Amino acid sequence: MDRSVCRRQGGHVFVPRNASSAPRSATVGPAGPRAGTGRARPGTVDNVATAYEPRVGRIPITGLTPTTPDRVFPTKAFSGEVVTFGATVFREGHDLIGADLVTIDPEGAETRHRMVAGIPGTDRWTAQVQLEVEGDWSWQVEAYTDDWATWLHAAEIKVPAGLDVEVTFALGSRLLTEAVENYPDTTLIRDAAKALANPALSPASRLRVATDPRLAAVLLVTPLASLVTRSAPEALRVERSRAGLGSWYEFFPRSEGARKQADGTWKSGTFRTAARRLPSIARMGFDVVYIPPVHPIGTTFRKGPNNTLTAGPNDPGSPYAIGSPDGGHDAVHPDLGTVADFRWFVDAAKNAGLELALDLALQCSPDHPWVTEHPEWFTTLPDGTIAYAENPPKKYQDIYPLNFDNDYEGVSREVLRIVRHWIELGVTIFRVDNPHTKPVRFWEWLLYEIRQTNPEVVFLSEAFTKPAMMQALAQVGFHQSYTYFTWRNEKWELEEYLDELSKETSAWLRPNFFVNTHDILTPYLQFGGPAAYKIRAAIAATASPTWGVYSGYELFEDVARPGSEENIDNEKYEYKPRDWAAAEEAGASLAPYLTQLNRIRASHPALRQLRNLEIHSSDDESILVFSKYLSRAHTRSGRADGIIVVANVDPHSARETTVHLDVTKFGLQPGGTYTVRDLITGQSWTWGDDNYVRLDAFVEPVHVLSVDLNRAP
Repeated sequence: MDRSVCRRQGGHVFVPRNASSAPRSATVGPAGPRAGTGRARPGTVDNVATAYEPRVGRIPITGLTPTTPDRVFPTKAFSGEVVTFGATVFREGHDLIGADLVTIDPEGAETRHRMVAGIPGTDRWTAQVQLEVEGDWSWQVEAYTDDWATWLHAAEIKVPAGLDVEVTFALGSRLLTEAVENYPDTTLIRDAAKALANPALSPASRLRVATDPRLAAVLLVTPLASLVTRSAPEALRVERSRAGLGSWYEFFPRSEGARKQADGTWKSGTFRTAARRLPSIARMGFDVVYIPPVHPIGTTFRKGPNNTLTAGPNDPGSPYAIGSPDGGHDAVHPDLGTVADFRWFVDAAKNAGLELALDLALQCSPDHPWVTEHPEWFTTLPDGTIAYAENPPKKYQDIYPLNFDNDYEGVSREVLRIVRHWIELGVTIFRVDNPHTKPVRFWEWLLYEIRQTNPEVVFLSEAFTKPAMMQALAQVGFHQSYTYFTWRNEKWELEEYLDELSKETSAWLRPNFFVNTHDILTPYLQFGGPAAYKIRAAIAATASPTWGVYSGYELFEDVARPGSEENIDNEKYEYKPRDWAAAEEAGASLAPYLTQLNRIRASHPALRQLRNLEIHSSDDESILVFSKYLSRAHTRSGRADGIIVVANVDPHSARETTVHLDVTKFGLQPGGTYTVRDLITGQSWTWGDDNYVRLDAFVEPVHVLSVDLNRAP
């Protein structure tokens, strides 16, 4: 095997631990034969020619994780994310084996990570790696027979029993003699080889030499390996941290600073007035501000308040009915300001410590310039009219959907132009409206094109749809996805869903846990009272590294339009100015609680990961328990971080029960005690494996507990 990261001598490959900055292997073969056997010719078995090439390496390596379902697209990680790599590795016979993870960074440098064997009998090996460098990586698992470990295991059985003592020591001496030139401390290896071959020493003395901790340490770092087998490379893309980590806040710029005038007409808010809200959003600890479309709005079939079919002269219309004589997707609504004002707004957000996310909604009002310039981009009915959007029984007469199949190339190129236009104006995040109503193939192409020129740009998929489509959009390149979290409210639902997102799909789908949106006000929030708002925010902020709220959540806006799951007097159809300061002064705002949650997230790196979530149990059907843990090897402070979340998901009750914890999931040994501190209330308790809790939904429905991993009470 021709690789500079390994050295071969005497039939063995010497694999240095944590070798880095080595050239990428030129040869990735299935096996490395022992000395004297020669290299077997491909396609031969017992010297009988055959056309079949075995797919299994000399040492089988199967069950590689993480991978995407069909291995068509790379798996994902974000900068700073800790990823567990795994493989099932085994071989015939009783020889002991080892396995290394080999990561190849975007520059081609290899780094080796020793894999650890899991539960005996499963043959499962894993390694955890924190990935920092952005770009396209690959990784492989390298398995080998650990000849020294195999010999030592046999020697520790045979020598005390007086079985084949001299032959056993001769074999051990030969192994070390062959290896001596490949270790920096040649004296230690040479002396050990001589001692094992010295019959003047007692068997017990020679065995003590073989088990010398100094020798063991050297051979642990650089195992004496043979039959080295490397798996085929797997692809992994590391994206910037915002692709998987952030606290989002949505608001409508036109509502901020809007005012009703004496004659009953409204004056819209502008980018300039909306910017006054940005410092308050930042003070709550949010780092992404998301705004709906800012383009001109059509007047034909404009919707009125509460989605009524008739709009008055002063009704602003839905921002999703894009396009008017003032322009289309590359224009700014004149009521909000100019393109220069928009650029100024982006800079104002940056100055407040916020990154701007802009809605990308690929649909048009009947007044959009595309309707007359490119009627072929829409669906024309037999009566000559253009089909409007429908989701029966819902009808959206103010919106024309695009028909990609009429002119796929033309529509695709125009959308690419539009996206790049807004990138040039400073947008680095796009929240994509209903991507599941456009071809997946188009999204794969668009995201690829943007990645070639602007890999920093992040796309959030708003696809509340069937799992297959949601998963496909994530796999072809969407960085984040809205999820079903909004509708998962029962304990058992949350347990299943959190486990799915953190374990089953985390290699390609990153959840963004919005607790509400301008389209979604669930019955849980409608009827759960303030406790429901606390519960959902606490779970979202701790379970997912990315979460968000739509403005008004902090004011407990819980009245729905009859027969729907969206707010009455919906902001999509009218101006909605709010008095944030008055609500906080009256103690009627959840803003302090949201601020507290975001501060907790900022202080605890375990909460900024997804794949480390572990579900625990309780004796109550409404008490949800999960934990997150990050070892000290993966924190900047060098201190391990452990969080336990205990939530009463029934917003109408006080519950008391016993929670049962697998403390090994957050770095402790069973049977001991430790201190936990509630980061919400500041209270502390001494806990163990099984613990009594009482959570009153009308007081504090959720414990967010920091585990003291550095000292026992």
